[in-house]
Amino acid sequence: MLNSKQRSKLRSLAAAEVSIAQLGKDGVNDDGTFRPTFLGGISDALDKRELVKITVLKNCAFTADETADALASALGAECVATIGHKIILYRKSARKDVKHIEL
Repeated sequence: MLNSKQRSKLRSLAAAEVSIAQLGKDGVNDDGTFRPTFLGGISDALDKRELVKITVLKNCAFTADETADALASALGAECVATIGHKIILYRKSARKDVKHIEL
């Protein structure tokens, strides 16, 4: 669980990052679950970067807030923030070759 200072630091780091993925109607199944290819790509990105920014497109059936909670629980990550149509996720990587974010 992240505290407010950690969230603030992660938000400031994410401000300079670009979105690495876009979630539209094709990324979500009819039952509200995410497609495995989408989840796999985001999970790989979290392993390499620890902090990712995702854009939720307007044609997605869910809002960014709904999507953020579902994505975080599906990936075992923390939702840092949702700002407009953007989602910021954080998960500490277990890889040794990654530069870890110091909280």
